[in-house]
Amino acid sequence: MPGENLTRDEAQERAALLSVDGYEVSLDLRSALGDIEAEPRTFRSVTTIRFRCAEPGATSFADLLAPSVTAVSLNGKDLDPGEVFDGSRIRLEDLRADNELVVDAQCAYSRTGEGMHRFVDPEDGEVYLYTQYEPADSRRVFANFEQPDLKAPFRSEVRAPEGWTVWSNGVGELVDGVWKFAETKPISTYITAFVAGPYHYVTDSYARTFDDGTTLEIPLGAMCRKGLAPHFDSDDVFLVTKQGLDFFHDHFDFPYPFGKYDQAFVPEYNLGAMENPGLVTFREEFIFRGKVTQASYEGRANVILHEMAHMWFGDLVTMEWWDDLWLKESFADFMGAFALVGATRFENGWITFANRRKAWAYRADQLPSTHPITADIRDLQDAKLNFDGITYAKGASVLKQLVAYVGQDAFLEGARRYFKRNAYGNTRLGDLLSALEETSGRDLATWSRAWLQTAGVNSLTPQVILSAEGRITELAVLQEAPESHPELRPHRVAVGLYRREDANGSLVRYARAEVDVVGPRTVVEELVGADAPELVLVNDDDLTYCKIRFDENSLATLRERLGDITDPLARALCWSALWNLTRDALMPARDFVGLVLRFAGRESDIGVLQMLHAWAHSALVHYAAPDWRAEGGRLLAQGALKELRLAEPGSQHQLTWARFFATVASDQADLQLLLHLLEGTAKVDGLDVDQELRWAFLEPLAAHGVADESLLAAELARDDTASGKRHQVRCLAARPSAAVKAQAWAQVVESDALSNALVEATIAGFAQPAQRELLAPYAAKYFAAIERVWSERSIQIAMDVVKGLFPSLRDSQETLDATDAWLTAHEDAAPALRRLVLEARDDLARTLRGQACDTAAGS
Repeated sequence: MPGENLTRDEAQERAALLSVDGYEVSLDLRSALGDIEAEPRTFRSVTTIRFRCAEPGATSFADLLAPSVTAVSLNGKDLDPGEVFDGSRIRLEDLRADNELVVDAQCAYSRTGEGMHRFVDPEDGEVYLYTQYEPADSRRVFANFEQPDLKAPFRSEVRAPEGWTVWSNGVGELVDGVWKFAETKPISTYITAFVAGPYHYVTDSYARTFDDGTTLEIPLGAMCRKGLAPHFDSDDVFLVTKQGLDFFHDHFDFPYPFGKYDQAFVPEYNLGAMENPGLVTFREEFIFRGKVTQASYEGRANVILHEMAHMWFGDLVTMEWWDDLWLKESFADFMGAFALVGATRFENGWITFANRRKAWAYRADQLPSTHPITADIRDLQDAKLNFDGITYAKGASVLKQLVAYVGQDAFLEGARRYFKRNAYGNTRLGDLLSALEETSGRDLATWSRAWLQTAGVNSLTPQVILSAEGRITELAVLQEAPESHPELRPHRVAVGLYRREDANGSLVRYARAEVDVVGPRTVVEELVGADAPELVLVNDDDLTYCKIRFDENSLATLRERLGDITDPLARALCWSALWNLTRDALMPARDFVGLVLRFAGRESDIGVLQMLHAWAHSALVHYAAPDWRAEGGRLLAQGALKELRLAEPGSQHQLTWARFFATVASDQADLQLLLHLLEGTAKVDGLDVDQELRWAFLEPLAAHGVADESLLAAELARDDTASGKRHQVRCLAARPSAAVKAQAWAQVVESDALSNALVEATIAGFAQPAQRELLAPYAAKYFAAIERVWSERSIQIAMDVVKGLFPSLRDSQETLDATDAWLTAHEDAAPALRRLVLEARDDLARTLRGQACDTAAGS
């Protein structure tokens, strides 16, 4: 639609011209219930905006994505909607110094998770609404100036069906049938929010007394669908919330500024969560319907703390434009892990950060679309795609490096000054750096250029020279960079030396030195004279962001003794480094699978174990030689079943091995065991095959033709819920039938009838590793369809389709050539679309290099 994709230049021009004094938003959501005669289903939205113009007489525009506009008035003058509204913008001419714009529109309910999402619960027929805007979908709900640097206070009111409760950013009350909400502090449009419906709602409170004797009281609330209420462990949500509020008040010296703190767990949510001040939204999958491991609870706690950190980094102080998205996301990602370790029971949070979050960053930073942490965001489509592993996990890793560089106290004092100096305002990179330079006494310009304004990941490799007596005469750290991004960076690292020191053969650290790695080669003087190590671990304690490499002796030690490393963080760092070697085609996939089979059963950290399972499966599916896949799958299934039977009954390790066994099961004996576990005719002592685990067993059974449509229908009857429906849809699409694949493709690509959650489920079931030949016809269909999909569908659904249906399982030079041909023939396609295809192409090329490496190892 013309004007829908706001550019940075347009936003800068409008910000220079306009200042917004306030919004009044009135929504009528009573149309959420009942039958309608025609799509789309709409609701009335009336918005009043008071704003100033620096150049009276100038022309500007307001943003609105709506099926129709009933009336527009500017400064008391009625305007013809047909003349001033083009479907995405309202033209505003002859502006005065002080202006009032009133827009009365019919806005559409969403089924894609963008704007005002409407969900009908199949279990009880109840309707639930919530909003999701970032980066620019509040204009689907009310007319506004949709850019982060035009902040304003918001007052809102909502008419809703009788018996519903409505929440927004401010405290609300029901007055004469209308929900009225307190005016907010000045905030950006993308973090305003509404949640409405018959939600199950639980309350608590938080109080904090400050040194001056004043007390801050924060009402707490948490909500979910009624159908999930029996599973809602709100006590744990509130526990982590209070721990986080204590932690951030201890460290930020700026009282939480947004009054109440509600947390809504909502259905069909595209993201993990969203930091709307006073009304944080989360995907409802964080409410666990079955038994999960501590890694799941840790992950939820991390997200709660990540979003809470945003109340200061992002909501109180907001970036001017999406170029500096990292100013909020990198900080929230770092602060989430920092608070997790410092305030909650999850004391090993940095292990998860090193193993899981940084894996996301390493992948993103080696794609052709990699970008500096401070990115060049030309428009809103660019912004949508930059919520990625660079902006989040690499940025957080770099901040961890910055803390090591300037010191924790200086870092936190810089953050405190940054909040106070820029409260309720907008900032750029320089505003933060100036505060940190003041508190640390360091010139951060060079550091910023190296870490924030260049792309790519460095590799650090130890080089050890020993004397005849077996002592270190020189230990150096070699730094390398890829040709595409040749920047060598300053790294503050710890280098750890490990050896066996006791009778049971445990590998322990006996020496450690911190050093500033600068340039291509840095000698670690402090370790000269130390006894010869069996393992040298650069970036021990995970202080910097780099790919860890090993000298030959260290790699040989890991092949034989990886499980003997006693420190869980060091062990996790070694696993991560070995996975990077596999992805870089420097270690054959079968070798990595072999290491998992030998040592994963000894892994104590459940999050690391789950990551190893995911990596082993990825190694098998993508990087193993095609003629070894069947053998590798058989070995993994055998190993998983062995560990399942050895695991402590009822333990989280047992559950994790059960899920992995289901993922890799493929021969008839394994599939029959899964079926018998479902039927109850087979048992594993202590393993509770609850509803979620039943669905986990059913997907491979469906994919291999053991579970047919009638069995899946029976399971849905047993679990006739929204979650059950998503599982069933995924399993239905997984069946090995040409007709099934054709139907799934048509439902996702040729129709927009499915909601975002069911699109996601269908795509997840469609591409099964055991069905490569069945999927062959869809490679050509993919390239024929994606440009149309990108132009016709919402950006969220288009992204899901373009990423999820790329023919990655047709892993051949032919598919790589077809991808290149599409890119050559579509140089004028939307840059965001080309980026997604380029990323998929890069993954495919990496797959082929990995397979060549593994083939050579097997020959």
